[in-house]
Formats: sequence, structure tokens, C-alpha cells
Amino acid sequence: MSAALDDAAALAAQLLARRWLPRNHPLVRRALIDTDVWTALGERLSAVGLRVIDNLYADHISLAMLRPAEVAVFGETGLAANNNLDLPRDGVALLVVLWSLIVLPKRQRQVARAEAKEEGQGEFFATDKPVPLASSVSPTISYRSLLADFGNQLGKKMRLDANLKLLERNGFITRRGEDIAEGPLLDLLLDYDTLAPRILDGALGDVLERSTDPQAAPLLAKLRQPEVLPEEEQDPESES
Repeated sequence: MSAALDDAAALAAQLLARRWLPRNHPLVRRALIDTDVWTALGERLSAVGLRVIDNLYADHISLAMLRPAEVAVFGETGLAANNNLDLPRDGVALLVVLWSLIVLPKRQRQVARAEAKEEGQGEFFATDKPVPLASSVSPTISYRSLLADFGNQLGKKMRLDANLKLLERNGFITRRGEDIAEGPLLDLLLDYDTLAPRILDGALGDVLERSTDPQAAPLLAKLRQPEVLPEEEQDPESES
């Protein structure tokens, strides 16, 4: 057995045992830069109906089921459910709210800082876009603000506390005293490209505007502002 397959097997076993691993883990770093290890990892996991979830904007990687395995395990009824983690409906609602308050502003900061670094490097390094670590730009959410702003819609304090424990147990969030922070799976298991436009351009975006959280509120407000094009890009026909 080759060394590449040995590393792939060890990484697959660790992911199965721990559910997620940080991107700076030695085996993960090896797989991310070594095509042979990455390919071998994918082959080993796909043999048992699994795949790696990797996101450049997240600090961890994890596992998910391939579609045929989902059908085999959960059946059509399970696939039609809003989740397969047995989260109650108000728990799913809380998850989406926290994802919006944490991941949307975080992604805005990551992209802005990566673009700023690229501009500062000049054209010679124009293809290099270092993305800041999620832990360095991800906002924390005040529990008191969350309860005051959304408690009535999310089941009030008792239900909110119970669902926060469920989300923490499943790796979506971490608790830091009175603050709520991004967990390893928050930016991995929810599809940014699908959720972001639905939230920012939909009714939930209007609901999120009531947030008084000192970190998330101003960043969300900025995200929802219409983009102003430079004068040379504006449509001349729109001017009267």
C-alpha cells in the first residue's frame, strides 16, 4: 500500500471518529496540497457513501453523505424533511438566524480583506487571494441581544436555550460565556450560494434588520444596502 493511501486512510478514520478536523491539522494540510492524497481520500470515502465537505471560507473540513447513500439511509421521506439531525422547527429557524448573523458578515469581511491584500500586492501577485481565517473575522453574537431581538419568534427563553444546546452539540455553534460564536460546521453544512440571496433579498432580511447586536447589526445593514456603481458604469439612459 502506498504512503498516499496510508495518509488517506488515516485522515478518513479521523474524520469518521471526530466528525470534523481543522484545516491546519497535519493530515488535512497534506491532503489539501497533495492531489494524490486528496484523490485517495475521496475514493475511500465514496466507497462507503461519503464525501468530504471543504469550504475555503471555513476553518474546518467535515463529511457528508453522497446522494445515493442519503436515499438508502433516510429514504424519500427522510430526504423531504427539513433536516436529518432531529432539530425541531424552531431549532432550524434559530440555526438560520445565527447563520445569517454570523456567516454573512464573516464572508463580507473575508472577501473584503482578501481583495484589499490583492490590491496591495500589485499585479505580479494578482492571482493570489489569501482568505483570512474564519476565526479572525467571524463575529460573536450577544446572547442577550439574540433573546431580546428574536426571543418571541424563537420560542422564548426556555426553547431558545434548549435549541442553542442542540446546535452546540451538533457543532454549529460554540458558547463563550454570554457570547455565541461560529462552530466547525456552521459554514460547511449550510449552502451559502443558496441561502445568502434568499435571506438578503427576502422577508428574512427584513426580520434580521431588527437585530441590535453590536457586531452583526451594522455589517448586515451594510450588506443590504444597494450597490452604488461608479459614475462611468451607470446606465446613461437612467439619467433624466
